[in-house]
Amino acid sequence: MCGIVAYIGNKPAQSLLLEGLKRLEYRGYDSAGMAILSDRLHITRAVGRVAMLEEAVARNPLAGTVGMAHTRWATHGDVSERNAHPHRDDKHGIALIHNGTIENYAPLKTYLQEKGHRFASDTDTEVLAMLVSELYDGDLETAVQSALREIRGAYAIAVICEKEANTLVVARKGSPLIVGIGDKEFVVASDGSAIVAHTTQVFELDDYQVCKLTRDDFRTSTLDNVPVTPKIRQLEMELEQIELGSFETFMMKEIFEQPEALRTTMRGRIDEHAGQVVLGGVGSYARDLVRARQIVLTGQGTAYHAAMIGQYLIEDLAKIPAKVEYASEFRYRNPIIVEGTVLIAVSQSGETADTLAALREAKERGALTMGAVNVVGSSIARETDAGVYLRVGPEIGVASTKAFTGQVMVLSLISLFLARRRFMSVDACEVMLEELSRVPDMIEKALAENDHIKRVTEKYCRNENWLFLGRGYNYPVALEGALKLKEISYIHAEGMPAAEIKHGPIALINDGMPAVFIANKGPQYDKVMLNIEQVKARGGRVIAVATEGDQNIKRHADDVFYIPDISDALSPLLTVVPLQLLACHAAKLRGHDVDKPRNLAKSVTVE
Repeated sequence: MCGIVAYIGNKPAQSLLLEGLKRLEYRGYDSAGMAILSDRLHITRAVGRVAMLEEAVARNPLAGTVGMAHTRWATHGDVSERNAHPHRDDKHGIALIHNGTIENYAPLKTYLQEKGHRFASDTDTEVLAMLVSELYDGDLETAVQSALREIRGAYAIAVICEKEANTLVVARKGSPLIVGIGDKEFVVASDGSAIVAHTTQVFELDDYQVCKLTRDDFRTSTLDNVPVTPKIRQLEMELEQIELGSFETFMMKEIFEQPEALRTTMRGRIDEHAGQVVLGGVGSYARDLVRARQIVLTGQGTAYHAAMIGQYLIEDLAKIPAKVEYASEFRYRNPIIVEGTVLIAVSQSGETADTLAALREAKERGALTMGAVNVVGSSIARETDAGVYLRVGPEIGVASTKAFTGQVMVLSLISLFLARRRFMSVDACEVMLEELSRVPDMIEKALAENDHIKRVTEKYCRNENWLFLGRGYNYPVALEGALKLKEISYIHAEGMPAAEIKHGPIALINDGMPAVFIANKGPQYDKVMLNIEQVKARGGRVIAVATEGDQNIKRHADDVFYIPDISDALSPLLTVVPLQLLACHAAKLRGHDVDKPRNLAKSVTVE
């Protein structure tokens, strides 16, 4: 959940590393540090954002063309300079940065202390640096391979050594690491956003792989030193996609990017003449998918909410039994995987540790696996049998927005792909596909309400307790709306089925408490009106997301956000948009950093 960037080449490393860290800061921002090799190993570390590190190196510039930098999201040890990366050994001038967790660090630390090593931090990472040092005998690559054979856990690491000043060694298991290939230079990072300004030729390391880099060449091998030939590809990212442009925050930028992002998601996947969905990533598994006896969808956080909508869509449209599981619980409860089970792993990054573990567990038990992920070449994308990329472009804001609607869009396409091949007529499919193709235009209309949503948010943003309520397809949207508000504004918010409020949560309602109801026109509209009245009768203030033209809602709600009319099954693609804007405005009005909320990071690569 941290950011790594490393460089070996002929350019001054300091400015390049700082630029890379700024692009990776959304992955973790408790502290940051940098190590550069010149005449010797120079390390600078600072607590706080990358800007604090930038100030520190400005006071004492680091010269050299080989180096590495890291921005931390704490797992072992408090947030302090001594726990910031890079960590160094006490013998050979070795420095190491690390994403992930070392599960057996405690016995290794005891062993190394008995060998005379003295530790200066509370981190598991320093243990790995000392272990490399203990095994170092003049060859850094060999020492790293040997050390990694002794550890359990997840890692993406970069290592440099004073005694081998023209060498950079990197490795991964369970945490992403990408190598960018330039002209007599290499840029290594945990995310393509730190590479794209320098090169678009990249390759990913697979688990248990080590790469030794010099200015002129690279060598990739297994931990047992068996040579590996990586697959070099074009980085599917453009520099302007990861820059703010005219927006103040990445979250707001990404909310407004949703119409075009979803057009890209659908492009080439809808055959209007045949009235069906075309999914190239499904390939030869189409027949197995259509014959599935059950579909399990799994994810965490926002992806879990998208998976819930996917469950409703698959059962409603394709008539296949479906269920949704928290990935973090799935692998530990001995799940029953019957013959004909398909598991769909939903993740923005494709590196979410819990989701990746659930995928592996299902695959081990014989399930056919699919991925619905955004990042090309990510671990989930590589390990699933089939999959569909979101294609929504890089998402920098920690609170996911366009990835959520991309996930729902992809799950809608998968559901219609299955439905048409099972029970849905061509005419019925054509109607839904035509409506789906109009969703981006509808979102643009919903976004036009932005100024009104901001004014409404100003009225309520100082309230510390909120409820979000929806029914059917929009119950998961209520959960997502509450999560967005919690993530970035630090307001306590609960999402729940609207009917559930009378079974206990109604006790929370007091005078002036905001309750956001998703009350678009649909089969449960009248029931939602009853639930609204129950809240109003107890002094709650109702904010409703409603279908444009609905005048009746104004008699029940204090404030209304209108969305275009859309079928119930596709409504989450619209109803979530006002809730994203509400959360973004609330956080900003309360003075918080919208893109970098406290305690959170973008890609959760630890369990």
